[in-house]
Amino acid sequence: MKYRVLTVAREFGSGGAEIARQLAERLGWSLLDNALVLRIAQAAQVDPDLARRFDVRVDPWLHRVARRGLSAGAFEGVPEPIGLSAFDAGTMASIASTVIREAHRQGNCVIIGRGGQCALHGQDDVFHVFVYAKLAARVERARRRPDAPTEIDKWVTEMDLMRSRYVHHNFGCDWANPHLYQMMIDSTIGETATVSAVLAAMGWSGGGA
Repeated sequence: MKYRVLTVAREFGSGGAEIARQLAERLGWSLLDNALVLRIAQAAQVDPDLARRFDVRVDPWLHRVARRGLSAGAFEGVPEPIGLSAFDAGTMASIASTVIREAHRQGNCVIIGRGGQCALHGQDDVFHVFVYAKLAARVERARRRPDAPTEIDKWVTEMDLMRSRYVHHNFGCDWANPHLYQMMIDSTIGETATVSAVLAAMGWSGGGA
């Protein structure tokens, strides 16, 4: 198998995160989701809870204007401490891109979201997949979450919009552009079938990493 990294972008409520977890388990690769946030927090030397607050967010326009003249520094290798007052969504996204590229250099990992399909676009050893599902199925899945609000439909739509804005703002990419992916798959065929289809498309023969 020529692929060393798999990126998984997903519509909210599609089950993409669980599918990515199963893919990592089948491949014998590391999973970078919450682990990615922890790496970012370590690199920025901030509390993981602060990093989670800015995860896949775009700073308000006025905040970006205020920060325009400031440099968050380069994020090659180990950066200088950023400081709580300077850490924001833009900083989070910058470090995330660097961590994603470093993960690609190391290989054997599944990266969930955070623009991995854009940060690693054009890399021949990376397989990009987009997981989607019918709205009704996504709403039903989201309803089962303990943090689900009253207006589930609105929540699902807003989360997709947030992910789309993040990718567009930080990479200039259209999150749902099929040309970013080798595969776009409807997860309503079932998690097992989705995992099997992705592995088959990757050319995985069942031998692990």
